Amino acid sequence: MTDIPGYQRRHSVPVPVGDVTVGGDAPIVVQSMTNTDTADEVRTAIQVADLARAGSEIVRITVNSEEAAAAVPAIRQRLDDMGVSVPLVGDFHFNGHKLLRAHPRCAEALAKLRINPGNVGKGKRRDPQFAELIEIARDLDRPVRIGVNWGSLDQELLARMMDDNARLATPQPPEAVMKAAVVRSALESAEKAEALGLPRERIILSCKMSGVQDLISVYRDLAGRCEYPLHLGLTEAGMGSKGIVASTAALAVLLQEGIGDTIRISLTPEPGGARTEEVVVAQEILQTMGLRAFTPMVAACPGCGRTTSTFFQKLAGDIQAHVRERMPQWREHYPGVENMTLAVMGCVVNGPGESRQANIGISLPGTGEKPVAPVYVDGEKTVTLKGENIADEFKEIVEAYVRRTYGAEAP
Repeated sequence: MTDIPGYQRRHSVPVPVGDVTVGGDAPIVVQSMTNTDTADEVRTAIQVADLARAGSEIVRITVNSEEAAAAVPAIRQRLDDMGVSVPLVGDFHFNGHKLLRAHPRCAEALAKLRINPGNVGKGKRRDPQFAELIEIARDLDRPVRIGVNWGSLDQELLARMMDDNARLATPQPPEAVMKAAVVRSALESAEKAEALGLPRERIILSCKMSGVQDLISVYRDLAGRCEYPLHLGLTEAGMGSKGIVASTAALAVLLQEGIGDTIRISLTPEPGGARTEEVVVAQEILQTMGLRAFTPMVAACPGCGRTTSTFFQKLAGDIQAHVRERMPQWREHYPGVENMTLAVMGCVVNGPGESRQANIGISLPGTGEKPVAPVYVDGEKTVTLKGENIADEFKEIVEAYVRRTYGAEAP
């Protein structure tokens, strides 16, 4: 799966989610979640399609009302009509058992159900309502993600464990008991699901925390106690760089240890920002770690006093945007193109060397250097660009390389 020295993926049971496999020897899967009102079937289908085209291999939608449940089959149909086959996951809380019984076509249109054992019911209603959800999944042969979240942890379970802890001669800190309760909730819920007839090959677990160290601790514990596939994600990660850094810090540690079969980056989008950012971040985490390849990577220098011109920054951004825009077509026609590497460098110090290391690299002139830009292809200098059309000429060099190297007639 990867040639990372010392890397060994944790063993897990493969679980089919539509035409995607989570766990086993399958690649680590990228998924995302919509933030539209699911009852608005048009907007939801459009956003699902956007997420899928950005690279989300599974997309989750909220199913929280009669209107939302009734819209799910239409959303699935709209996606099929658009040629978007991405599996849909229904996210259920509080009333999921009622919605699925009242709208059987909703369950049929979904590839997986996600249920939170802390939110399926209170007191005497909890177990019957949990059982009802599991039985629906079992009867339709649908997998279930049992997703525990520390913010909605089963309070009765937590209270019992806190009481038991208080009676110990040396009680554990409350934080340790809470983390143990999160793991216990997931494992006990999975055992109940299996007892109700849901095969272990249809169960995925997650234990979401909002603290980096808490998440790492919980997943290490969980990974050592089961073979269910694990869904990784830092819940309520936050906005912008904070959410990206926190998610990367937590998931990189776990992924490096071979823990995790599917990931979702729970970013708070900027007002008016693209929901697809969480997909890009998830892909870049996996690709920069060498665990998967999704799109050609663009190396670019940070700039310094030698690069007072901003041209190299603009070109690097332009090339990166061009690559992502072209990937849906490239992926279809040029298998392997996701492994291509590009370099856009800003001066002579590291420019030629870095450019030679990439499949295609350009070394732009720094302050006081000759106004020329040598281009290197697979380590060899091929042409020197100059003038006003460097960006367009470089893009054409990239396009020609893609056709020549990854096309049907490539050697």
